[in-house]
Amino acid sequence: MMLKTVLKHEVFPALGCTEPIAVAYAASVAGKELGDDFEEMAIEVDSGVYKNGMAVNVPNTGGERGNLIAGVLGALIRRPDLKMEILKAVDPEQIPRARSLIESGKARLVCNRGISGMRIDVKVRRDSITARAVIRHRHTNLVLLEKNGRPVFEQPDEATQQGQSDYQSKLRRNRIVDLIQMAKNADESDRRYLREGIEMNLKVAEAGKDLKKVGYYISDLMQKGFILDDILSYSKIMTGSATDARMAGLSYPVMSSGGSGNQGIVAILAPYLVGRWFDIPEDRIIESIALSHLLNSYVKSFTGSLSPICGCAIAAGVGASAAIVYQQSGAHMDRITLAINNIVSDLGGMLCDGAKGGCALKVVSATDSAIRSAYMALNDHGITAVEGFIGKTAEETIHNLSRISEIGMAKADDVMLDIMTEKTSSVSGPDTS
Repeated sequence: MMLKTVLKHEVFPALGCTEPIAVAYAASVAGKELGDDFEEMAIEVDSGVYKNGMAVNVPNTGGERGNLIAGVLGALIRRPDLKMEILKAVDPEQIPRARSLIESGKARLVCNRGISGMRIDVKVRRDSITARAVIRHRHTNLVLLEKNGRPVFEQPDEATQQGQSDYQSKLRRNRIVDLIQMAKNADESDRRYLREGIEMNLKVAEAGKDLKKVGYYISDLMQKGFILDDILSYSKIMTGSATDARMAGLSYPVMSSGGSGNQGIVAILAPYLVGRWFDIPEDRIIESIALSHLLNSYVKSFTGSLSPICGCAIAAGVGASAAIVYQQSGAHMDRITLAINNIVSDLGGMLCDGAKGGCALKVVSATDSAIRSAYMALNDHGITAVEGFIGKTAEETIHNLSRISEIGMAKADDVMLDIMTEKTSSVSGPDTS
């Protein structure tokens, strides 16, 4: 069943930004095979992982940032069984050890822009013993584990890539009305898991309210009368606060969507909070969140997992907006189409320049647009195919957006990465991205 596949591969708890944590997981796999603390480490990542991990705080590190510190700690922890929650096992004594390894140049990270799709390659050495772990396409998808140059586990990359393509192609062949039916047919185990995600993300949102960041200032705007005390403001406070907490590295797991914690915040909390505000029955809210996850993954099957365009806006936002319409109108495809067209027309050009504190601003914009887009659609108003790159159907709009992302914005991604790497190279010291 497609919903179960999406929930298995795309919706999971993550402690910290998913790209650095995936680096930590890969390093932990290699470190466990080595069997002891490493003396040297080399990490190679694709440009998407590099970009997303460059500026984000890593949980339980006292404010350290980047893929490299996450990788070093993962190799020191050596608990791959924790997967995307591995950094909850950080020992405070490991942090100065990790800093020392980085500062001495014994742990290095490089970005390989020639890699297509997600790839994390970690090599560690102690004395004459070496180990290597390679992650491909998905955050915990181990395709190679070596010890002393000999495979311990190997899955041919071509087969893995084809497997990922098969999964995505199955999803891509569906229409949105098919995804709605999948969401309606969610069984009780799926519904329990979806409820866990709601509780998890509400908890991190409450924690984020204590930070004087984006969520705080939206709340301050409301208290001072600049914006109304309503569901739109409250939803933005909650999603902004949750993202604040996550990007600040607070030690709270987030239920992800499409492999992204920030997308999970939008895809889950926006429809949940709106549904509760309007007294929608719980079962209908749960089904709407299942649809939100499915649509997020559906969009990303076209645009790619790490697109130049912000996934919180054009994937999770799409899912959330359609979910809100579903809560009040069911499988009303005319309205769902209008909602999707509205948010894509509004936020279709929002750039992704990596994970960082500023992502909370984009999450707030996605939440705002998702609710506005749904409200207009519920009143039968929206953008149609006569305007811009909007298609005749919601599916066509998403396909058009994919072309813009994959072809039209490929150079934009390169330019953003140039700017980001120039900034880090202008600062003395080792590469800590």
